[in-house]
Amino acid sequence: MKTKLVLWGTDAENEKVLIGLELRPDANKVDVYTFPKAIATEEFTNKMMEEWRNGTEVAFPEGHQHIERELTIADSILPEHLKVDKGDLIQRAQTEWHFLVLSTKLNEAYRAELEELKEKVDKLSSYDAGMWDTLKNFWDKVQKQVQERNLFREHADALRDGINTMFVKLKDMRTSLNNEFETKSAEAHNSFMAMLDAIEERIKSNPKSAAIFEDLKQMQADYRAAVMTRDHRNQVWERLDSAFKMAKGERNAANGGSSDFSSASARIQNRLDGLNAAIQKMQVSANRDKEELDFQQKKISSTEGQLEAQIRQAKLRMVTERYESKKAKLDEMMATKAEVEKSLAAALEKEAKRSSAKTEKTEAVATSKPSEGIREKVSDMVESTVEATENVVDSLENAMEDAIDTVQAVAEVAAEKIENFVENLTAHHEDTEKKEEEKS
Repeated sequence: MKTKLVLWGTDAENEKVLIGLELRPDANKVDVYTFPKAIATEEFTNKMMEEWRNGTEVAFPEGHQHIERELTIADSILPEHLKVDKGDLIQRAQTEWHFLVLSTKLNEAYRAELEELKEKVDKLSSYDAGMWDTLKNFWDKVQKQVQERNLFREHADALRDGINTMFVKLKDMRTSLNNEFETKSAEAHNSFMAMLDAIEERIKSNPKSAAIFEDLKQMQADYRAAVMTRDHRNQVWERLDSAFKMAKGERNAANGGSSDFSSASARIQNRLDGLNAAIQKMQVSANRDKEELDFQQKKISSTEGQLEAQIRQAKLRMVTERYESKKAKLDEMMATKAEVEKSLAAALEKEAKRSSAKTEKTEAVATSKPSEGIREKVSDMVESTVEATENVVDSLENAMEDAIDTVQAVAEVAAEKIENFVENLTAHHEDTEKKEEEKS
């Protein structure tokens, strides 16, 4: 779109004058030059029509006049004392130039935003996926304005060149990060595989060892925090899951009992691990918004121009709302974490007491008299049944807290039946011994 216009007209004395109009979009001004017929020679007129109007500088002769006009929708760009025959040319130029000014302001706003993005990218020391998304969203916004013809193609091309430079820098950082990530992933993968090889040998040689499950649980926690590719992560998980199943099967075969892999503390620990991972992600996201908030607050103090100030104020409000929302969610997650940690501590304490009681019982059985063997076996049967009942109660407490009274009632009935069973079995044994004594 041309920003210069040349045509003939008349002045206040009805004298013929050559008129040159030039738009200054950045200032929203129109320069009006008039040349009386006496100095507007045929040569000069041709230069104005063919060269100056197309952007080439032309030396103006002495005797010309210059008037500066504000570009508005309502008022003509020509002073009242100047008249032209082709008024439609003036009207069309005024309409087109008004649009050009608005488009230029829009371009200036985008240029300012582009400079902000460049500052942030220049400060990066490593690849940032969030910044990549920000650049992509910015370019999508520019493309939409081009499609709607609110932004000139040359402006869009300049913005594209600027954004492409930043994309190239981020791509280089991402390539470097990917190479580093692959290296760390391979190291973590190999380390896990070596540890799992050792654990599987321990399972085969000592299936009753409780330490094996603890080591597997710790490895499971380390696995969640490890930096690995999807393929490496899947391979390690398959081996880890297989080791758990192997340990559970070997232990059951050796003990005739069940594994504590699905204990209440393990389930709560899994929940806590997932919650910690979610909290970490939310903290990173909130910190990124806080940095953006500080950046915008710093920039707004040095803003020039009403349009840019309005854009920054709107952006500041959006970032503030997003940051406050994430802070509130983070507070909720931290409160939930505290509750889960209390539940974990209670579960671990309960399981420790249960393990201690089982150890004491095992020692008592080892030192008991042979005549007490049947009673001890019955006692072991009772203990196993009660332990199974307690495990059921633990599972239901985690999944159905509102049904705890019903579960307790079921446990009481089960315990009462077990006691009756013990009494009957013991009485039967004593009666048998008595009859054998009478026969002898």
